[in-house]
Amino acid sequence: MIPRNYDIAELRRLDVAHHLPAQTDYRLQQELGGSRIITRADGCYLFDGDGNRILDGMAGLWCVNAGYGRTELADAAREQMLELPYYNTFFKTATPPVILLATKIAELLGGNLQHVFFNSSGSEAVDTIIRLTRRYWQVMDQPNRQIIISRVNGYHGSTIGGVSMGGMKPMQAQGGPWVPGIEHVMQPYVFGDIMLGESVDAFAARAADAVEQRILEVGAENVAAFIGEPVQGAGGVIIPPESYWPRVEAICRKYGILLICDEVICGFGRLGSWFGFQHYGVEPDLVSMAKGLSSGYLPISAVGVADHIVDALREKGGDFIHGYTYSGHPTCAAVALKNIEIIEREGLIERTRSDTGPYLAKAFTTLDDHPLVGEARSLGLIGGVEIVSKKGTRERFGGAEGKAGPVVRDLCIKNGLMARAIRDTVVTCPPLIISHEQIDDLVGIIRKSLDEAEGVLRPQFG
Repeated sequence: MIPRNYDIAELRRLDVAHHLPAQTDYRLQQELGGSRIITRADGCYLFDGDGNRILDGMAGLWCVNAGYGRTELADAAREQMLELPYYNTFFKTATPPVILLATKIAELLGGNLQHVFFNSSGSEAVDTIIRLTRRYWQVMDQPNRQIIISRVNGYHGSTIGGVSMGGMKPMQAQGGPWVPGIEHVMQPYVFGDIMLGESVDAFAARAADAVEQRILEVGAENVAAFIGEPVQGAGGVIIPPESYWPRVEAICRKYGILLICDEVICGFGRLGSWFGFQHYGVEPDLVSMAKGLSSGYLPISAVGVADHIVDALREKGGDFIHGYTYSGHPTCAAVALKNIEIIEREGLIERTRSDTGPYLAKAFTTLDDHPLVGEARSLGLIGGVEIVSKKGTRERFGGAEGKAGPVVRDLCIKNGLMARAIRDTVVTCPPLIISHEQIDDLVGIIRKSLDEAEGVLRPQFG
């Protein structure tokens, strides 16, 4: 494909004049004279308007699992657009790709998660879960079960419902009012929250037991569900101990509340299983998914729903008065089906589990000796590097979170790696097609950027 000849300077001018990018400081956008213009991508690489090739260590936004440049996905979209570009799923209608995709997702979810509701984004999927959870308890004649327990620093989207459910304080400081009946408990953040002398298993038990404590505080008869990401991605790649999730599931079953896994980031192979809950060996009642469902090629999300929830809705009867214009968009569904076919055919999940995931973990251990690294952790193809000011401690530059992370991130991008800083954790989440050589490059660029950052951070903060 011949790249288009864009006028990059003009695009940057128009970007400032008319475009409001997501999650952006608009003063900074103006001061910088516009955004970095990404013009094309191929495989694991991005290309910007200034001629830079950048290894995409974030798979877009945790989503381009199958990599860029997949002509099969473009062809699937074109064929479906020519046959039936769009129709809704309201008014007792459905389309073939939507039904086939729901069937395929049910197969991948397994167990009693045999029903699927479609949306366009992970945030919409979470909003669907809020409504579906509370509707379920209504039809079960327990309308008092309204409370949903989530976690501090959890991320569940940017809608009013998603921000309410999530535990991101900076997001909740802007806007509102928020959806009532959401409680937040501690996250299983071993590096940040483990106590001196506490074993990892003891910490896992303490973090899980915080869920039970909150249930008892608010009254089990008032609790509808617990929701969590198998691995907290946007929270800073918080990887819980292996014993955490089974204990949380046992607590949910003890009190008869629903278990919800938000798989928007972990779903479709990120941890080396189709879904993160499968890695941890638990069986949720509801599952949100998006991102890797279509590898980001078109916007689509879904909610997997357990049989007993649907049985209750069917027994009660009546409309579930919820849905979106693009719930079950046939073109998006056709692309998602083809994306899943590619992931299966190329064995990307098994490769992540037994090859590239372990290779990334081993490569990350080479960063442990760096004076700025407090911890380098990964699971499958998602990882985070904690930046500290004093080796062997949790001390941060400037005495507060978020001073060092953006410095290292910016240097990574300058050095040819698209990474993300979440407070003082530099995180990475590359496409599942990444090679060993590219993993070596990824880790090498992080080390180079850490070296350069030390020369910036030490003089500034001591």
